[in-house]
Amino acid sequence: MSTGSELPVKKWRPGNRNQRGKSGPAPSYQQGCARFLSVKPMNLFPAFLKLSGRPCLVVGAGPIGEEKIEGLLRAGANVRVVAPRATTRIRALARAKRVRWEARRFRASDLTGVFMAVAATSSATLHDEIYKRARRRGILCNVVDDPPNCDFYYGSVVQRGSLQIAISTSGHSPALAQRIRKQLEEQFGPEYELWTEELGKTREDLFAKPMDPERRKRLLHRLASQPSFKVFLRKNKAKISKAAGAKAIRGRKAIEDSDRFH
Repeated sequence: MSTGSELPVKKWRPGNRNQRGKSGPAPSYQQGCARFLSVKPMNLFPAFLKLSGRPCLVVGAGPIGEEKIEGLLRAGANVRVVAPRATTRIRALARAKRVRWEARRFRASDLTGVFMAVAATSSATLHDEIYKRARRRGILCNVVDDPPNCDFYYGSVVQRGSLQIAISTSGHSPALAQRIRKQLEEQFGPEYELWTEELGKTREDLFAKPMDPERRKRLLHRLASQPSFKVFLRKNKAKISKAAGAKAIRGRKAIEDSDRFH
């Protein structure tokens, strides 16, 4: 998980080898800052993508790549990973056939038929190549820690089952986005996961019955009201307590933006 720093500067070391096996001088801290500041905040279009079954490519299989892969899998994406080496977790996902891992360097042909690409290596040169090739093919691309080379950003997210709340300041203040996320985590606890699930089942039942659309609409809004939520809490104390305990053990499922550009 990223720290949420507003400056996307990695720990570069002189002579580090990139994915193509070439070494070179490390970018300076000032160069990293200048590149980040060259991206002016913009109006972003808020959207929740349906990735179920869609082919997605992740280049890079380190800790950050692992984080991106996990997110894509939660959305049901068909994930292919290209990297010479991989973390233990990614290797396990490959053995379980949850992802397809190809242990080699990136090739331009890897983008064929891809809906979305994520570049998560330590090579700025390779990242530039992936982004430019993806743009030419009309493929959505996100390059980790490199806002200029991104078609989209990972927002600061609070997730409670099917309930997702995403926050963005269009790059004006990642710190504010994270503060709001933390506040929302406290406001919307694990009980909202159960309530959202129950509301979904009730909605299905109502749509399965012949009913006046306006009456159905009024019922749905009443069921989603604060008084109805309080009734739900009273009736499901034991279930909510159990869910809260499990949540505490495995940790909050809030997702921070690894690109630090909320």
